[in-house]
Amino acid sequence: MMQNYNIYINEKALIITSVVNNQVEKAQIIDGQHFDLSKFYDEILERKEDHFYILSDNPEETFNELTKTVKIIEAAGGLVESAKETFLFIKRLGKWDLPKGKLEEDEVIEETAVREVEEECGVVVNKLNQKITDTYHMYKMKDQVILKITYWYSMSVDEETELTPQTEEDITEARWLGKSEWSMVFENTYPSILEVLKKSGATN
Repeated sequence: MMQNYNIYINEKALIITSVVNNQVEKAQIIDGQHFDLSKFYDEILERKEDHFYILSDNPEETFNELTKTVKIIEAAGGLVESAKETFLFIKRLGKWDLPKGKLEEDEVIEETAVREVEEECGVVVNKLNQKITDTYHMYKMKDQVILKITYWYSMSVDEETELTPQTEEDITEARWLGKSEWSMVFENTYPSILEVLKKSGATN
């Protein structure tokens, strides 16, 4: 199955795909030729549409070509499930999120995922499971457009331990939530986190 790329910019999405979802409202197909991703960052925030499609017979090749104009930062995080079938969520900058952080030098991505979860929540991961998905989002730092690629993994812990949110990372809360409580997450989170939850299979 050919991979699609959903690049999130705030609540909007640039989607590189071979097939357009015609059920999406407020969508526009844009020409991928001579497309400059870094310049488009400011444009997309001013447009009324929420979804923008670039059609490609080879989305991976197109993605790799278009992202040459932006700085790429790699990060990793996880969706952690306890033995009680609750899941670990954090609240950062007023929104529900999942623990994640940047890849450090000489660190493999799986190590990053576990380390960041443990550091941001004060928990010990007992098992690293399968990879869930990769997400992409763009933001600006000091007038430079950044594309952050985050690699997400499923993890598990033996006990629902007490959590310690890493306040220096703007985390104000860390909680174990059962699926019956996820509605409040869905109402106040990021599109990329919704994508992770959907692809994890945990929402089924």
